Amino acid sequence: MSAPPVTTADLDRLVARDHHDPHAILGAHASDDGVTVRALHPAAESVVVQPEGVELGRIHPGGLFEGELPGASLPLRYELEVRYPDGATWTTQDPYRFAPTLSDLDEHLFREGRHERLWSKMGAHVRELDGVQGTSFAVWAPAARSVSVVGDFNFWDGRLHMMRTLGGSGVWELFVPVVADGARYKFEIRTQSGELLLKADPFAFQTELPPQTSSIVHQSTYEWSDAEYLAAREESTPHARPMSVYEVHLGSWRRNPLEDNRSLTYVELADELSAYVADLGFTHVELLPVMAHPFSGSWGYQVTSYYAPTPTFGSPDDLRAFVDRLHGNGIGVLLDWVPAHFPRDAWALARFDGTALYEHEDPRRGSHPDWGTLVFNYGRNEVRNFLLANALFWAREFHADGIRVDAVASMLYLDYSRRAGEWVPNQFGGREDLEAVAFLKELNEVLHRDEPGVISAAEESTAWPGVSRPTYLGGLGFGFKWNMGWMHDTLGYFQQDPIHRRYHHHELTFSLVYAFSENFVLPLSHDEVVHGKGSLIDKMPGDRWQKFANLRCLYAYMWAHPGKKLLFMGQEFAQGQEWSHDRSLDWHLLEQGDHCGVQALVRDLNAVYRRTPALYEVDFEGRGFYWIEPNDADANVVAFARAGEQPDEELLVCIANLSPVPRPGYRLGLPRSGRWVEALNTDSAFYGGTDTGNLGGVDAEPLPWHGQPCSTEVSLPPMGVVWLVPEERPAPARIVASR
Repeated sequence: MSAPPVTTADLDRLVARDHHDPHAILGAHASDDGVTVRALHPAAESVVVQPEGVELGRIHPGGLFEGELPGASLPLRYELEVRYPDGATWTTQDPYRFAPTLSDLDEHLFREGRHERLWSKMGAHVRELDGVQGTSFAVWAPAARSVSVVGDFNFWDGRLHMMRTLGGSGVWELFVPVVADGARYKFEIRTQSGELLLKADPFAFQTELPPQTSSIVHQSTYEWSDAEYLAAREESTPHARPMSVYEVHLGSWRRNPLEDNRSLTYVELADELSAYVADLGFTHVELLPVMAHPFSGSWGYQVTSYYAPTPTFGSPDDLRAFVDRLHGNGIGVLLDWVPAHFPRDAWALARFDGTALYEHEDPRRGSHPDWGTLVFNYGRNEVRNFLLANALFWAREFHADGIRVDAVASMLYLDYSRRAGEWVPNQFGGREDLEAVAFLKELNEVLHRDEPGVISAAEESTAWPGVSRPTYLGGLGFGFKWNMGWMHDTLGYFQQDPIHRRYHHHELTFSLVYAFSENFVLPLSHDEVVHGKGSLIDKMPGDRWQKFANLRCLYAYMWAHPGKKLLFMGQEFAQGQEWSHDRSLDWHLLEQGDHCGVQALVRDLNAVYRRTPALYEVDFEGRGFYWIEPNDADANVVAFARAGEQPDEELLVCIANLSPVPRPGYRLGLPRSGRWVEALNTDSAFYGGTDTGNLGGVDAEPLPWHGQPCSTEVSLPPMGVVWLVPEERPAPARIVASR
């Protein structure tokens, strides 16, 4: 059967780059006598079909050529020899002779929002079709009149590689021969109004270094070596395991002063950061967003390319090597992930096809008032699929051990940071964003179903119920929730001068009222040491000695408190200045004993934490915690016990004296008799303290006290925290020469 005739109007639309299906005109088509071949090469003098040697005739002044191959049949394998007026000749495979690289099922799943490997079809993929090497391109732009892929390979000329639209999915597709790994490209989109937009690929796997904005074709060749680690992760139960997270901004962790103070690369960080974190005993590293973000001042939270790592530190395979190295050292890698909003950059997602495609049209829903960004339209299946597949992408393609979802509160509430009249109620008249809620539930269901052992954590600062409860119980399904209330109250207490702490005593104890309502992470994150807030050591009251003693108390209290732990980089050695993304941490401070002492304490906190099941096995149930002394406000003393799955055997008692006065002979209730040893004492001289303690341990007698069956007299160091464990439990971190 011959192809339907092509009208002059069709040819005019094609040459004007205004045709939705260039394959219907270009390429090889059956005719009455054989095969008709058409090709568009505007700058060409002539075009010859090889190996047949048939020269095509010009049928349109815009550079459209056509010719007959009598007796030929489809499918036809051929090349085009393009000759230019200057005598140059270029031979190429015709991109319009290849079948689509997306199936009907791919399109259907995408429209339904259920294509969980969407990145394997969309974007740019190096592949072989019909024996020809090249790259397939696919982009979603349903409102576009036409789409072309442009790049170095076609002189950024949108007339040469116009794409076809596939059915009603809004996906445009084209396989371009010869294009290989490393090629720069963008999509040229003609909108309904006739405007031409030049857009980066939303599914690009690699991007140019800022300020350049092109996408780059990338084919990974990395060979992983972490199979054993991943197998163990799959069998793990994160809630019942130690989890101590070191939060890192890669660009400012450490810089190279010998090379213009540049940031370290992924490969350099793979060695240095993994060794450092392993030495300090953290179980995980959490990276501020590494997804491509040209504006460094956003710290990564204004993402423009969700499927590409930032090129600032190296290639995508360099990031894979970084993750692999940390896994080799037994360290998990968590990624900050930002599905709440995206920037307005004209070359990125904003009004991608000339319409509000990824965002809402109504600014009352689509514009974020705090950050000047745009809000994703979670009610659109394809947008939800874009984000859902992205979370899976980082777990599968980069072996990430989990995601921390940024700004969840801004997703949950339609009136977040908005005044009356600036937001649109949901269908029931409420302020909850029901579409965002449904998206978050689906995200967690799919992530935990398909990637066992992977962590999802929410930065959520409100009282939304069940953030870290399973969806089948009505929750959002996150594995963990950041405990912002604990952070606020605890820092508020520790910032008080000790003489005033008696009036704020229950700001310290209040967190235990709700500690088991969620699976909490205790965060002392980057947000607490920026925007004029100062560093943690700077927040502490008193003279230099008291500041460091206070900080050591804060950390020991935090590590003993129910919940997983997170500490931002630099605070492990009492970084003095407020954090800045433009400079390195102040590593020279480790030449000073008190800074080095804080680092030694963090190392020992992690060591005792990881080998003491009482501190992590039962983090999220009341049976893993009980108060011994919550009310001694006048003395600024609190004491509590932690218990593991075997509460009679796995025990730790934490006593905090948060005044600068030593308290010898303080009678303390204990849950059992016998010898208790100091597993940790923040006043040890190893940490910069006065060495006040209990000669390594105490003996409990059967004298009831504090509601406990036994008790002993302990010597509480000034501004110090002591951890006691039964003698047969883990050995102490530091044996102190107590006074």
